[in-house]
Amino acid sequence: MLHTGLFVRRRASGVVPRLLGRCGVALPEALARARTGLLALAATLAMALPAREAAAQIGGSRYAAVVMDAASGEEILAINADEPRYPASLTKMMTLYLAFDALERGQLSMNTRIRVSRHAAGQEPSKLGLRAGSSITVRDAVLALITKSANDAAAALGERLGGSEVQFGRLMTRKARQLGMRDTSFRNASGLPDANQVTTARDIAILSRALYRDFPQRYAYFRIRQFTWNGQLIQGHNRVLDEYDGADGLKTGFIRASGFNLAASAERNGRRMIAVVFGGASSRERDDHVMALLDRGFATRPGRGTDMMVASAAPRLVGTANAAAVAAPALRPARAAARPVVKAPPPKPGKWAVQVGAFSERQDATRAAAAAARRLGAARVERVRVKGSWFYRAQVTGLSATSARQICDARRGPCMVLQP
Repeated sequence: MLHTGLFVRRRASGVVPRLLGRCGVALPEALARARTGLLALAATLAMALPAREAAAQIGGSRYAAVVMDAASGEEILAINADEPRYPASLTKMMTLYLAFDALERGQLSMNTRIRVSRHAAGQEPSKLGLRAGSSITVRDAVLALITKSANDAAAALGERLGGSEVQFGRLMTRKARQLGMRDTSFRNASGLPDANQVTTARDIAILSRALYRDFPQRYAYFRIRQFTWNGQLIQGHNRVLDEYDGADGLKTGFIRASGFNLAASAERNGRRMIAVVFGGASSRERDDHVMALLDRGFATRPGRGTDMMVASAAPRLVGTANAAAVAAPALRPARAAARPVVKAPPPKPGKWAVQVGAFSERQDATRAAAAAARRLGAARVERVRVKGSWFYRAQVTGLSATSARQICDARRGPCMVLQP
């Protein structure tokens, strides 16, 4: 069985223990009957308990991604783009869209005070800790959604705009349809778990683009990393704003059912890219992957008026076959002089490697490694222990940097380039 939780620097355990077989020990008839009854009761309880959710992972069952050119809406990359996913706090992007729309229409001002209901105050964290009966300005609510991802502020804002959070969910879904988000349904303003609140990576990319297109002046709020509320400094969650050149938004998200999600936007040399990722096993994995996807977008569509493609000097791990290359590409002129065609020599063995999966059974890892090493490199299985459980990483070693990237580019399943 493929285990997708061991594929990045910081790995998730998320392992469901196996049910061990019963030992056949002879028992007296009375004890045997009692044992049978207890086993039946245990089986009934086991069926009644909810199954533990599988760990999210880049390249895993809950992974989805889109990279989009913000100006044209052209998709540069789309993986599981229309598969239903739980938006988590990416939901707040639509809450903010409707708040910005109300501000543009004059229905609100940034100084408008919003009453906090008992329902809003009772939301689960992350939250500001608003008290029922108190109030908060629209400005502070907007900043709280962007930085703290405060669920109490989101619910209060939704109630102010929709009359109730349930009605606001209907307004959100209606606006989603108007924007072309065909597969999205909202039920609350915050993104707290609701089985009927679903979206797709493509729909979130559409919403990201709409926020920039429809509210270019207010879009600057997404760059804010911290703000002061009631004398307390509220820090933001979006590390990509600090770590990626040109990043200026948008929103992080996490619930257990979704894994770590992120919608990001960055602009370089007049070109804006949007990257959306669902299903990271950790915020670090998710952030690294989004930055790699943005790299790929800018490499594919360099900024206007540039003669060279310049990539970030820091290489990044890539956790899926269709993501960006791990190493920064070399600078190359936009127009190269014609040269005679020379057949390239076969690649020399190197110290690079790729990982094509992590498995709970050695034989599965052996097969995966052998299949990936069919043309290049040598198959290797690495045994690792994560939080008390053993797993087997399927890898191909002895590769050059170019060969490693070629293997991952050619694969449709999980693949990660491992730099020496």
